Amino acid sequence: MGSEFVESIESQPVAAKLSRSAIFLVATLNDTPQGLQKVRAFCADLSAFIRAVGFRDLDGGLSCVMGFGSDAWDRLFGAPRPQELHPFQEIQGVHHAVSTPGDILFHIRAMSMDLCFELATQIMIRIGSAVTIVDETHGFKYFDDRDLLGFVDGTENPVGPACIDAAVIGDEDPDFAGGSYVIVQKYLHDLAKWEAIPVEQQEGIVGRKKLSDIELEEAAKPTFAHNVLTSINDDAGNSLDIVRDNMPFGDIGKGEFGTYFIGYARSPSRTERMLRNMFIGDPPGNYDRLLDVSRAVTGSLFFVPTASFLDNVSAQAATSPETDVQPVTDQSAADAEPAARSNGSLGIGSLKSED
Repeated sequence: MGSEFVESIESQPVAAKLSRSAIFLVATLNDTPQGLQKVRAFCADLSAFIRAVGFRDLDGGLSCVMGFGSDAWDRLFGAPRPQELHPFQEIQGVHHAVSTPGDILFHIRAMSMDLCFELATQIMIRIGSAVTIVDETHGFKYFDDRDLLGFVDGTENPVGPACIDAAVIGDEDPDFAGGSYVIVQKYLHDLAKWEAIPVEQQEGIVGRKKLSDIELEEAAKPTFAHNVLTSINDDAGNSLDIVRDNMPFGDIGKGEFGTYFIGYARSPSRTERMLRNMFIGDPPGNYDRLLDVSRAVTGSLFFVPTASFLDNVSAQAATSPETDVQPVTDQSAADAEPAARSNGSLGIGSLKSED
């Protein structure tokens, strides 16, 4: 797949420049015809919301990616569906990768938290009655892009055309070219246990020097090093990359400190293979020792359609036989949001969720 092919498609900003702040919202759908219609109607308005909030700080780099879980896709859009979309697969290995509910993901990024917070607030004003937030995490960059374990995170992310090739679907799924798959997991760290490990041993677990961020020589890396187990290749020996935008987070009052993992890929099988290597081991039993101090408490998989797809979503129910959702029959409810858009207003000045 040539990069020119992808560049001709208006993708969501899955390969956006890494930011200093982020909010991750994972929501489940409230299963009512009115609620599903509200979410569908909002899809076409998301780009205008981002423009409206982002205009308040043109240097703020505000962006937002909206993704959908497997069951939500069928309920909202029906067929066709992305070829590799499925629920997150639980992994039972030396450690446990849990699978947790998630119908919609909002990955909101900006250089400052106020922009992220404002956009998240306005999104929930619009669709709050239609969804339930099951996880909300506020991420931040920690000094020189380190995680709370003290290591730089994301050093080996692909850049330029390689970033697009890693994250964005090409002609292998023509109906959904320009889209992406994303897996998210929330990890909680036992910092006291980690700090008790000597730095040289920590470096072996990660596969990099802690202070300089220089990768260890291959001969010096343990086979269980994190960057060994998460480096995978195809049958021809070509590297299979993903695009990560992990963020530290913390709640001092609760004593919770961790890393929010988010990985975009043109195929979820790439990230799933890395996770199996981490949790089960390669070979089995040779697992990622980071998991001895870092516990996964969430796990969800989403498909990220193109921005063009979202802009053209109809508020009415999908007509595919794969969904049994019927259009809203209350004409006043069906007309509410189109009327709000007809005068150029998004209706985001109210501090009350639309009913």
